[in-house]
Parts: sequence; C-alpha cells; structure tokens
Amino acid sequence: MKKTFAFSIYCLMFSPVAFAATPWWQQPTVCRLDPTDCYSKMGAGYDAELWDSTSQCWGMKLICPDALVAEEYQPVAIGRTEIASGNKIKEDFDPDILNGDCFGVRKTTSNGTMASVNGEYVRVWCNGILDNADEYLPNGEITYGAQPTCSDLAEYGYIAVENNRCYGKYYDMAKYYIECNGNDIMPSRLIVLNGADYTMSSGNAPADKDAANDIFDKMESVSQTQREKYFKN
Repeated sequence: MKKTFAFSIYCLMFSPVAFAATPWWQQPTVCRLDPTDCYSKMGAGYDAELWDSTSQCWGMKLICPDALVAEEYQPVAIGRTEIASGNKIKEDFDPDILNGDCFGVRKTTSNGTMASVNGEYVRVWCNGILDNADEYLPNGEITYGAQPTCSDLAEYGYIAVENNRCYGKYYDMAKYYIECNGNDIMPSRLIVLNGADYTMSSGNAPADKDAANDIFDKMESVSQTQREKYFKN
C-alpha cells in the first residue's frame, strides 16, 4: 500500500481553548502522516513506499524467494518485526545480505567454503565434483542430501580437502593411490606410487587385499626414507 493510502494517525486530544490562537493545521489534534523511515538508507532491495504496520514506519525489505519458508516466485516485502521473528525466513539464509534486488543469501562460514543446509554447515565442493549438485554458490556447489564419501571422491581422483575456496583436491591416479576406510569422508592414506605402472600385469601380483596393503606399506616406508635423506629441513 502506497503512502497516499496508508498512514499512521497521530491524534492527541486537548482543550480547544488552549490552541485557539494556533491555526488549525498546526494544532496537535490534526491527524498527520508519520514521516519516520524504517531504515536509514533504502536503495536496492527495499520498497520505500510501503507502510510497515508491524514497526509503524515507512519502508520494507524485499526478501528473495529462495530465502522464504513459503514457496514464492518473486521477492516479497516483509516488515522488520516479521523478519526478526524468523518465522517467514529459512534458517539457512541471512536476510541482512543483499542478493541483487532482494535480501537473503545462504549462510556461509570459513571464507565461503562451508554453507548452511538444514541448520548444519556442509562443505562447498569445487564445480564439477558432485554428480548432481542441488545449488550453485559463488565458491562452488552443494548438495542437500548425503555428502560424498571418500570412495565416491577417490573414484575420480579427488579427496575432501580445501582447494582454494572450495573442497575437492585432485590427485593423478597414475601417481597416487587414495586409500579409503568405510564411509569416512577423508582417506586413511594417500600413497605415492613412485612412477609404478599399476596397469601392467606382474608375476608376483598380490594374492589378496592384505598382501596389496603390505606392498603399499613398504612403498610408503621407502618413500619416507628417501624423503628424509634428500629433503632435509
């Protein structure tokens, strides 16, 4: 509702004798529009012409559709008291941050590498890592459901460590072996293959997983010895 149709009534009752010498339009018994603004500055993301009856002032914030509890397809003007209550805005969104022409962006932390989903912070994955991303953020993508496991990531050569401002660091599978443990998100070990061609068949190939792990343990031990020998601090 525009200012021409909505107003706050300020009417005080006084004795007419006390104001007999004062022009009627200046007397406090005259109903006047309340000129108070809800916000000190109202540019993008505000409608300065709307009357906020919940706070008795002019101007409302336009909240983005994605931030609203109710399904909407365009920004909705909401009063200050309603915004503060949190009843109309999803807990994962911050109504104080401008998102183009409306307010409400998904909450993030750790320099944007973690994002709030259903009240909990999850990793923001680098673009292209998730098979089916649910939402794209400035730093990457997120999923609303189950987070990828170490095995899910290792299949494509990734591990769940920070890579600039998102998660998912790539390791060449011809040079590294990513060892996972169950459904843990982090690998139990990252083993350097030392240039070995694991695609070639060998007469002394390990008979089972335990034998293979024993070989990798020995390789890791040799790498550690060589590193200490040639790369001293």
